[in-house]
Amino acid sequence: MKADLVLVNGHVLTMNPSKPYAEAVAIKKGKIVKVGGNEEISHFIGKKTVIIDLKGKSVIPGLIDVHIHVADFGKILNWVNLNGAKSIEEMRKQIKLHSERTPKGRWIIGYGWDEANFMEKRLPNVKDLDEAAQENPVVLYRRQGRVCVVNTKALELAGITGETVPPQGGEIEKDPQTGELTGILRENATDLVWKIIPEPAEDEIIENVKLAFQKILEVGIATIHWIVLSPSEVAIIRKLCTKNELPIRVHLIIPIALLKDMENLKAALKGKVKLQGVIIFADGSLASRTAALSKPYKDCPTTRGPLFYTQEQLIELIAEIRKNNLQPVIHAMGDKAVKMALNAVEEALAEADRRNLRPRIEQAAVLNKALIKRMKGLGVLVSVQPYMIFSEFSVWSAMDGLGGERARWLYPLRTLMAESVKVCGGSDCPMEPLNPFIQIKAAVARQFFQEEQITVDEALRLYTVNAAYASFEEDLKGSVEEGKLADLTVLSQNPLEISPNEIDRIKVDMTIVGGKIAYSSFS
Repeated sequence: MKADLVLVNGHVLTMNPSKPYAEAVAIKKGKIVKVGGNEEISHFIGKKTVIIDLKGKSVIPGLIDVHIHVADFGKILNWVNLNGAKSIEEMRKQIKLHSERTPKGRWIIGYGWDEANFMEKRLPNVKDLDEAAQENPVVLYRRQGRVCVVNTKALELAGITGETVPPQGGEIEKDPQTGELTGILRENATDLVWKIIPEPAEDEIIENVKLAFQKILEVGIATIHWIVLSPSEVAIIRKLCTKNELPIRVHLIIPIALLKDMENLKAALKGKVKLQGVIIFADGSLASRTAALSKPYKDCPTTRGPLFYTQEQLIELIAEIRKNNLQPVIHAMGDKAVKMALNAVEEALAEADRRNLRPRIEQAAVLNKALIKRMKGLGVLVSVQPYMIFSEFSVWSAMDGLGGERARWLYPLRTLMAESVKVCGGSDCPMEPLNPFIQIKAAVARQFFQEEQITVDEALRLYTVNAAYASFEEDLKGSVEEGKLADLTVLSQNPLEISPNEIDRIKVDMTIVGGKIAYSSFS
């Protein structure tokens, strides 16, 4: 048998304990047919075989992101990127230039600014934005945290005045001297503007999603778990399926409200798309103090965060998901919400059901020893986005919000793995960085409670073998083994041979999906 494609002269990190390293890989009809040395693979080379000389570069299994919001990511790719702005004046010039080519009245949305990078060393304000664009509503999101700045036009359209009462968990900032609005909105107050921004046309959304897929491939991801938040996203997915325009493998995790349309949804899916699970939001987030805690927030003793369902309701919802033979995915960040999620899993699912459905707790943040032991006993998977470790400590200030004792148990990855709890990794893009190697660095080089650091090999498993297990595909992907799908990622450097602090500098040279080169910068 001659291969369609072979990769030779590489460092293959197979993630397969029985054969951890290899030099070369042979691929036929979208599957791996041989993993071994260059000499072994040479027997699979024929006249029509495409040969890629890796020249010493590293190969890992095609990466899997188990938590990404594709539609939102696509939108952001058309926003004004302010990451490089070194001053408010520079930011203002970018917005002014953008406004000159934007029709009057259309929203201008930007992201990535950070006052720490500005020479003025202050937050931008409504007056700064008014100078740049008076005929367009403008909203610019901060690089980290739920903070935005808006202009007067945006405030008017959102109906925000000096008399507006901010929503719970939000702040409408005012100048302490004059009492005037500064244009800065924080946490849940940012929703006052977000909810009035018109949705783009369907054709525009489709093009945005295609661009998002390309960016996903560029960071080495071959499979995603798309967290679907609205029916409009389902319509987009259906169209992409119909046109066979999905360059990566897509597993859909739909909101509970869409369960009633599940049969129609299943009928519309084909090719690389699979209906995976159903997500339930048991609570909110730590930064907005809507994550449900068993004890009050340290910096807000009157608040413990709300539960979005009663225990009985959550049990019923998981039972409904079970009837449809889909994976229960429960977003629970606070320890109170995690406990309720575990109670519901135990009550709604028999042991056989838990093995067959592999329930997931998504973004499990505030844990403790008792919860971790229950996770192990119930066979619950934990889905994490490691960069949130950095965000919660550095942006939100977990030490102030939780206190040292609870902050110690914020994303305790080392303890989870020591207790044999299966942990898989994602990005939560666009809220957090898409690049898996930025996420991996956050896990292996965490600066807060370093006893919870994990090894590079363990971090890679979050995005390979463990992520494959999370979608019931450990026999199909997640490692470079004969008989598995030919999803591979070619890297500029070997992640096991560089400093953990340098891992985020690794570049992806090639992404192969089903034996086809889906992205390449390889020379």
